[in-house]
Amino acid sequence: MQSTAVALHAHFRRAAIEHAVTQVFGIAGDDLRRATRGRAKVALARQVAMYLAHVGCGMSLTETGRLFERDRTTVAHACGIIEDRRDDPLFDRALDLLEWAVPALATRTVPTVATG
Repeated sequence: MQSTAVALHAHFRRAAIEHAVTQVFGIAGDDLRRATRGRAKVALARQVAMYLAHVGCGMSLTETGRLFERDRTTVAHACGIIEDRRDDPLFDRALDLLEWAVPALATRTVPTVATG
């Protein structure tokens, strides 16, 4: 039952991240989930999503990689790219807001699972 609850929590966490990122970047959720890199705008949105999972939700690089069906080194690269872009004040402010909103959305949408 524990693994089912963990998988369910990961599903809702990813859904919250995807919803927030697709709204901010104006892209389709399907584009975010594609196995290929896609357009630069989609790649950046995916990097932001992985960054939010790792930094905003406190997931390990490996957990984030599993969540987005990517290698942990890809997640580490994405986090580095996003950290470098935070020098732009507008981008930094958008990330600040996403870092606040995503954990709140993820915990708000997770249903409780009885384990007893």
